Amino acid sequence: MTIYQNLIAGEWVGSDASQNVNPSDTNDVVGLYAQGSAEDARQAIAAAKAAFPAWSRSGILERHAILKKTADEILARKDELGTLLAREEGKTLPEATGEVIRAAQIFDFFAGETLRLAGEIIPSARPNIGVEITREPLGVIGIITPWNFPIAIPAWKIAPALAYGNTVVFKPADLVPG
Repeated sequence: MTIYQNLIAGEWVGSDASQNVNPSDTNDVVGLYAQGSAEDARQAIAAAKAAFPAWSRSGILERHAILKKTADEILARKDELGTLLAREEGKTLPEATGEVIRAAQIFDFFAGETLRLAGEIIPSARPNIGVEITREPLGVIGIITPWNFPIAIPAWKIAPALAYGNTVVFKPADLVPG
């Protein structure tokens, strides 16, 4: 059985794996997934940090294109991803497919937000002083999400981080067998 690895700096890495079992059919092993080590985490953070200068200076049209392509790809694969998500989570197929569609919508929304990046000018409490608010990328954003919405919640976190020029290190939470 294939071990699904972690993507770090454009390379697939990781060998120690754990089984993901379909909760609706415990004889069905969905896959073997690489466990990330502390060293893997350090490498992922270093890779995201190295990518940050170029990504944070990328133009809004480039970010829009990448986020829109992500949305389009998720939507094009909604049936495949919904089926996989239903197996992995034990959700009904309509619920799982709906979650996949929602993830695509989130990436599509934030693709549009890249074209509407704006600041604000607001009055200050002090006379003759203005306050200008600008939005600037922060850097590497670490994201850990719960297991129960494995594509929608990551989309809610990853898409805005990327839209506003940040890089991301993403780690889904492990499902703890009960």
